[in-house]
Amino acid sequence: MTHDNETYQIKKMTKDAATNISFWEYPSPYELYSMDGSQETISALLSKDYYLVSTAEEPLFGYFCIGNEARVPGGYQAKIYDDMENVIDLGLGIHPNFTGKGLGISFVSSILQWIEKNLTVNEVRLVVATVNDRAIRTYQRAGFISGEIFFTQVGNWDMPFIVMRKSVTKS
Repeated sequence: MTHDNETYQIKKMTKDAATNISFWEYPSPYELYSMDGSQETISALLSKDYYLVSTAEEPLFGYFCIGNEARVPGGYQAKIYDDMENVIDLGLGIHPNFTGKGLGISFVSSILQWIEKNLTVNEVRLVVATVNDRAIRTYQRAGFISGEIFFTQVGNWDMPFIVMRKSVTKS
């Protein structure tokens, strides 16, 4: 199976895809990214800022969201969202079957290309749990620079997240 920038298709989230994605479960230590299949989760995935990423072989390869939907609650208290001019927040997820297989860089690159083509921004910002070393390395390889660390409530405990930023270049 090949996944390169030419094979990813990005489109608005569909109800069927949102329902399927809402049941994705990740193994430890990534379980904080698992979803619960609730109607609330499905509704969130169907908001205007969620997109489905598919390939010819995999109609549910991953998804991403932009704007408010991509923000982590603790980031407001840490004031990471105070600088909003020409910045877009990004959140993303790959189907659990495809994580840890070296496919993340092409997935992230395809999303960044979509952002550069479709949005007028100077910077992409994302936050990731510090326990997610795989994602952090992938984002760094995609050109993101690590920044400040803040804490947000996940379940019953405070979890550290790192802010990562990447400048956007228009083609």
